[in-house]
Amino acid sequence: MKKINLTTLLVIFALSTITAQQEKGVTGYENWLNPWTEFKPNKTEYGKPTQILSGTITKDTKLNKRDTYLLVGDVFVTDSTTLKIEPGTVILGDFKSKGSLTISNGSTIIAEGESTDPIIFTSSQSVKQPGDWGGLFILGDAPTNNIKNASTLNYGLDSSDVNHISYGGDNAESNSGILQYVRIEYAGKRTKEYGYFNGLTLAGVGSETILDNVMVSFCEGNSFSILGGAVSLDKFVSYKSSANDYKLNYGAQCVLTNSLAIKSPYVSGQGTSRCIYALNNDEPQKTVLDKNRTLVQANNLTLINLSNDLDYDIQIGLVNEAIFIGENVTFKIHESVISGFKPAVIFDNNITINSESLDRIEFTSTYFNNCIGNIFIEGNSNNEDLENWYGSRAFNNVYSKGPDSETFIDATSTKRPDFRLIINKIAASSTNDD
Repeated sequence: MKKINLTTLLVIFALSTITAQQEKGVTGYENWLNPWTEFKPNKTEYGKPTQILSGTITKDTKLNKRDTYLLVGDVFVTDSTTLKIEPGTVILGDFKSKGSLTISNGSTIIAEGESTDPIIFTSSQSVKQPGDWGGLFILGDAPTNNIKNASTLNYGLDSSDVNHISYGGDNAESNSGILQYVRIEYAGKRTKEYGYFNGLTLAGVGSETILDNVMVSFCEGNSFSILGGAVSLDKFVSYKSSANDYKLNYGAQCVLTNSLAIKSPYVSGQGTSRCIYALNNDEPQKTVLDKNRTLVQANNLTLINLSNDLDYDIQIGLVNEAIFIGENVTFKIHESVISGFKPAVIFDNNITINSESLDRIEFTSTYFNNCIGNIFIEGNSNNEDLENWYGSRAFNNVYSKGPDSETFIDATSTKRPDFRLIINKIAASSTNDD
């Protein structure tokens, strides 16, 4: 890139941006992970199932805390039905049949857990492993950027009616229900033809759907997969996924706030495992470029790679980038923390570095810590232009090499970790009530 172009862009950006001076990474006067999350789920006993869920649910149904439910096979909620789940309810995914739950387009899930009584989806096994069961799918009629408005899930779900696995439409504000204080553990079954299931798949889900305080842990596939739609995710947690923590595709419009992705160099699948994998459409022959392009607006994220010996793990190739940004994606991240990766960010090699692309990809007031390199083009070891651009004072990014013990309040606890930043020995906090 010509230096004159970078200089001109920086001046324009500096004049048009008011830099907010809030703390970086996950925020809150209190550690909002307490008490609803669980970082050692294999130590928890949930008892034997008392009720079985199977086949197709075609009338309004309520799951009660007093019962423990077993998902047998692929279960579908259809025909504009509402599935309501009481706080504290436990749903076990059957290991033998690799149970899964799909909320079909037009139906609704009302899963309102409580901070002290979350709803739990987990494995039926006494010794739990990633991929023990399928996962949770929520389908809506919000837009995608596929050529056809309606698409179908390609996961090999055993459905007698294609409408049960269809998603997408024209209703960006559609409402698929509520997920609050929900944990999804040990999902991500492997299929021979379609790869791995995700912990939570949101396909064509619209903006009226309420999604906050959701944790996916030890998933063999992606923790969260957002296929099109328009969603706002708040206080989402991905813990030690074997694949990507947040994968966005098919023109997803996603606002992601005050959320976590916690990786381990010792937990990974066959492919590259990233915190955020943002694609416009990984099937370009099926997309329309003038339709919605994938847009990610991220604020107060903490993306951390937990390692006892980061230098060694990097040396033997167990660490890769935290964020991958695909061609034609708009990606803007603000007041966030990216810690312990090699490098922090990679751009698809089809992205041309010019004013148009850099206007779509912003890193502002973000803390890059313990990363071997910051922002690169895929396959290009020379990132001088990008370093100069994003390292400008206009963007207010910060670069450091601090150990986790001096960076986060308590990142190593498996009982009650706290990933808020320590700044001058004071925890990062929100300017508003949490």
